[in-house]
Amino acid sequence: MTASRIAFDKELVLAGHFLLKHLQRDDLRRLANGARLAYHPKNALIFQKGDPGSSMMAVVRGRVKICSHSLDGKELVLSIVNRGGLFGEIALLDGEPRTADAVALEETDLLVLDRSQLLPFLTAQPEVALRLLVVLCKRLRQTSEHLEDTLFLEASSRFARALQRLADAFGRPAADGSVLLDIKLSQQQLGCLVGVSRESVNKLLNEWQRNGIIALSGGRITILDGEALVALGDSCA
Repeated sequence: MTASRIAFDKELVLAGHFLLKHLQRDDLRRLANGARLAYHPKNALIFQKGDPGSSMMAVVRGRVKICSHSLDGKELVLSIVNRGGLFGEIALLDGEPRTADAVALEETDLLVLDRSQLLPFLTAQPEVALRLLVVLCKRLRQTSEHLEDTLFLEASSRFARALQRLADAFGRPAADGSVLLDIKLSQQQLGCLVGVSRESVNKLLNEWQRNGIIALSGGRITILDGEALVALGDSCA
């Protein structure tokens, strides 16, 4: 643990989560009593593909990448989970092994809800179960879009769309219309997000910066011309 860590009230965390914030206080307290907080340092492996799916996690602080690896070690980043997001819900619901790896991108605190406690709770709270299904459907749509992009689009279009998705999740709009991506990812990590090489990412970033579409500073990307980025994403050439 680091000195900068904050103590979290589990019940308060649950009460602020979109999945559970409508619950009565007694239900929140009951769920909080069975939940636990887990700390993971930067780059720590939270779970690995094939591990037992015995819990679901909510990000209280930090960010988590969900990724998969080929036999020759190539990484594909499937999603990045921000504060307030959920992951691990698929294996929790069906009881099967984890479908991907989860890695802390930075110092991360998680609220862990065990399957043995959460499944009976979902049975008694159909509204929560329905909200969780919405989360699953959204994840499925994102995976489908990711697969379509990989199969049908050139690298530049895939990367442009990936930056748009990052802007939706982590963007901080400014008064001048620009959007800062409030997440620091290496060029290698950006490449893993869309299935292209680090060299291709570097080439595209430099080209788009010269054309005034983006700006690079301190390892972060600012989108200067959102319309041009959308046009690049819609182009298959």
